[in-house]
Amino acid sequence: MSKRTYHDPLHGGITLDSSCPAEAMVMRLIDSEPFQRLRRIRQLGPAFLTFHGAESSRFTHSIGVFYLARKALKRLTDYDKSLKECKGLLYAASLLHDLGHGPLSHTGEEMFGLSHEFWSAKVIREHPSIRDPIETYASGASQAVADLLENGLAKSSAIKSLVSSQLDCDRLDYLLRDSHSTGAKYGLLDLDRILSAITIAPDGGLAIHPKGLMAVEHYLIVRNLMYRSVYNHRINEVCSWLLEQLIRTARVMGPKEVWADKIMKKWLWGIESLDLYSFLGNDDIRVGYHFLQWEENAPEPLARLCKRFLNRHLLKALPVDHFSREEQLEALAIARKLVEGTGENPDFCCGLRTQNLHGYHPYKGGLRLWDGNQLKAIEQASPLVSSLTRPADSSWLIHPKEIHSQLRNKLKDLSLKAL
Repeated sequence: MSKRTYHDPLHGGITLDSSCPAEAMVMRLIDSEPFQRLRRIRQLGPAFLTFHGAESSRFTHSIGVFYLARKALKRLTDYDKSLKECKGLLYAASLLHDLGHGPLSHTGEEMFGLSHEFWSAKVIREHPSIRDPIETYASGASQAVADLLENGLAKSSAIKSLVSSQLDCDRLDYLLRDSHSTGAKYGLLDLDRILSAITIAPDGGLAIHPKGLMAVEHYLIVRNLMYRSVYNHRINEVCSWLLEQLIRTARVMGPKEVWADKIMKKWLWGIESLDLYSFLGNDDIRVGYHFLQWEENAPEPLARLCKRFLNRHLLKALPVDHFSREEQLEALAIARKLVEGTGENPDFCCGLRTQNLHGYHPYKGGLRLWDGNQLKAIEQASPLVSSLTRPADSSWLIHPKEIHSQLRNKLKDLSLKAL
């Protein structure tokens, strides 16, 4: 029997003991090649160009999510002893929930058109070094873990909520971790208070004791602020747009004009038939190497797009969410015309980028309060939470810095015309 400890910058020492069968399984999963690959996937994608400390990995985050899930389960078994039977399912699902992320995490999903939930489930079902430890723990468990991650299916709704809900262990960890790594001060949570307030509702689902209401309100506000200040940051949106154009350009040029190794060829021009080996073969290192090669050897405009990204010669962005969609398109046309006047091709340096601000969604894993007598939706008890349900968008007009002053003046004229 053995123990090992991961010294986490947020949670302190995370110790695993192989004398516990579920933790022995976790140790084998961490040591597997598919999980070690997560060391080479940045948690926040290209956000390191906005926040220079944003270098943490999906590996670190995944271990943190497992740690929180283990703590939460210990709390919930005080109310329902039968949940101990779900230990292996919860431990594996919380640890492996991001196994299917491609290069640059969520930005990579947009770049290549993949779903990390689908690939997480596929790796769990098909890769021996992931499937076998789970099956050794309990026959049929790998399919149960895959179904939970891909389709949200679980016998226990409380366990499902710990993995995916408005207050799951994933969100609790990434808000704290992303705040820490970016230097943002919005992501400070009363984690102990939240975990001490989770309970089991009469229907077997997850609920919050009213004593934890303020901590959960704070958590939901923090989540809103982190999306506005970090995840949907202007420069982050510019970088994501630039990366999408870069991959799109490489695909359009085709393999006769653009060099790629055998793994990247499948990611660029054979994504519909991507096999497990080729999926796991790609990470931030491979993508970054190709960007370096393309900067030096690819034809224009791909070489220029790579140079912009690698050397942080980024485009500018002006907010246009106050415009109607028709006015935004008119603003884009103005930007394109100004760029054409400089001799550049606007297809590669002008665009609109719109993102939804993720608020609280009461109908998608909504939170409930349970005081032992009454069960009700959290937004019914909290005007503050209710106010967070309103949707919001951020829209940016992306353009080269050479036309920034002219464009800003013309947009002022457009604003006056719209009044």
